Amino acid sequence: MALKATIFKAQLQIADMDRNYYAEHALTIARHPSETDARMMVRVLVFALHAHERLELGRKLTDADEPDLWRRDLTGLIEEWIELGQPDEKNIIKACGRAGQVFVYGFNHAAGPWWQVAEAKLARAKNLSVRRITTSGDATLASLAQRTMQLHCTIQDGQVWLGDGERTVAIECQILR
Repeated sequence: MALKATIFKAQLQIADMDRNYYAEHALTIARHPSETDARMMVRVLVFALHAHERLELGRKLTDADEPDLWRRDLTGLIEEWIELGQPDEKNIIKACGRAGQVFVYGFNHAAGPWWQVAEAKLARAKNLSVRRITTSGDATLASLAQRTMQLHCTIQDGQVWLGDGERTVAIECQILR
């Protein structure tokens, strides 16, 4: 018998002063059994960074043809394709052909070495942005994970803070490309 996803609920308040975007989103997050709390919380963080009324959490871990997050226009065309971790370069090139803009967010110790290898292979992808998320440790971001969450995210002058009322995590988003 296959293990089932664990469902998490999050009320996410976003104050993005860089984009002049202020909203609250109710997220239902299905955490795959192979996904860690840290990776799940990175998905929530990246949702906040790209927040939009049509931004959706994808099913990347169960469907290889979907990203971790994506935003489609009203006709179904993919405006933003967002991947986490160290995706295969061939899949990124394919995504660049399907979407208006592709973002990759590395978030652990493997992100730097992955980018050193992948950078040359992805040089021809003109609509690709690659970023690396750093905090005081993945465990800090993971410590915000609970089955029911009340989160707030503040973004100002490129600085990001994600918190739950008791703890706040300062996050740096380094642009690699």
